[in-house]
Amino acid sequence: MIIGITGSFGAGKGAVVDYLIKKKGFAYFSARAFIAEEVARQGLPVDRDTLASVANELRAEHGPTYLIQSLLQEAETSGKDSVIEALRAVAEAKCIQEEGGIVLGVDASPEIRYERAIQRASETDHVTFEKWLEQEKNEMNPGDPTKQDIFGALAISDVIIQNDGTLEELHQKVDAFLEGF
Repeated sequence: MIIGITGSFGAGKGAVVDYLIKKKGFAYFSARAFIAEEVARQGLPVDRDTLASVANELRAEHGPTYLIQSLLQEAETSGKDSVIEALRAVAEAKCIQEEGGIVLGVDASPEIRYERAIQRASETDHVTFEKWLEQEKNEMNPGDPTKQDIFGALAISDVIIQNDGTLEELHQKVDAFLEGF
């Protein structure tokens, strides 16, 4: 089984991935790590804007599914149930589906997501709520398959988990999702 994870900023994608790895034995493949390697190779700062820009450049240069195709190959080679995080474009979500995988979306209200992002305190999350919303809006590009469109990818998910509750509730929702497949 290959699951592609998509979802809005701070919705809980990482919590779902951690659960799948630690409790269900899934192998993990990260689009962010793949892109961050390229960002580092170019000597650029690792922040949300640069990661998005470099990802868009890679899609424009190699095709809209390049990132996910690369990770899919690794996942298939692993021979294990695998989770790929995070699908950020419609073409990436469709690619997972066309290859027989399942796209799992994770969402939550903007206020909850921002609070989680601040608590997470990763190097890409040190921004005001307004800047955070602006970054999210900038990553909605429904007319260009080489650019990020997180909410477009979320909209075509096979299943969407609304993650406005506790971690235990999220785990229960993931278990219910897995039982359906």
